[in-house]
Amino acid sequence: MSELRFVRMGFGADAVDYQEAWDEQRRIHAARFADEVPDTVLLLEHPPVYTAGRRTEDSERPLDGTPVIDVDRGGKITWHGPGQLVGYPIQKLPRPVDVVAHVRRLEEAIIRACAEFGLETTRVEGRSGVWVLGDPVERRPALGGLSLDFDPRLTDEEFDPRLNGPEYAPSNAGQRREDRKIAAIGIRVAKGVTMHGFSFNVNPDNAWFDRIIPCGIRDAGVTSLAGELGREVTIEEVLPVVERYLRDVLENAEPRPRVVEKASA
Repeated sequence: MSELRFVRMGFGADAVDYQEAWDEQRRIHAARFADEVPDTVLLLEHPPVYTAGRRTEDSERPLDGTPVIDVDRGGKITWHGPGQLVGYPIQKLPRPVDVVAHVRRLEEAIIRACAEFGLETTRVEGRSGVWVLGDPVERRPALGGLSLDFDPRLTDEEFDPRLNGPEYAPSNAGQRREDRKIAAIGIRVAKGVTMHGFSFNVNPDNAWFDRIIPCGIRDAGVTSLAGELGREVTIEEVLPVVERYLRDVLENAEPRPRVVEKASA
């Protein structure tokens, strides 16, 4: 692929309002489609905000009526805010775009970045994003004094962790030694050009995720790089590492059109 341009939009006190970043994405998207700018990655932090992708169900939104911005990306509801590194790669890819391959490349860059900090992460089949794997079910601690055989999430499809105390909170998944997501990915492709991207939890207050059903997943949780390493880690420290691996993975990729199977006669 061609050389990437990185734009550091704003962090900390200069965190970028979600709507402002979304408008900038659309502006660059149009320019990239017209070949007026190169492939571009926006990197930034947002002030606290919930955003909901197209597949978000009403039952996954905050119960207390906290405002949510509905967006045109894939995926479900998530949170953005301080301590989370957000990246929006705006790239022109061969059509028909192989969306899964694009997602895998973003995951790979974050997996490599985590490894550089000494944290092993991986993918989970059927679930996008980057994950820290939990213990096998039989080795996890009991919830609420009940054995795992009575875990309501195993039998109740409508189980709501927000109504059942902190032992079920997504932010406490590490204490429960469950699978937990460290980076979420949600994208959109229009006219062969990508938008939206990833959010990498570096050192946020993950309790923000407890108001929602993050990514619509009820039987796993969220985590952060700082939480897993047990030490303070800053966006400033992580930013150049993520940028380096994004450049390495995306610039060295050879994207191919998605294979479209012809219908048999």
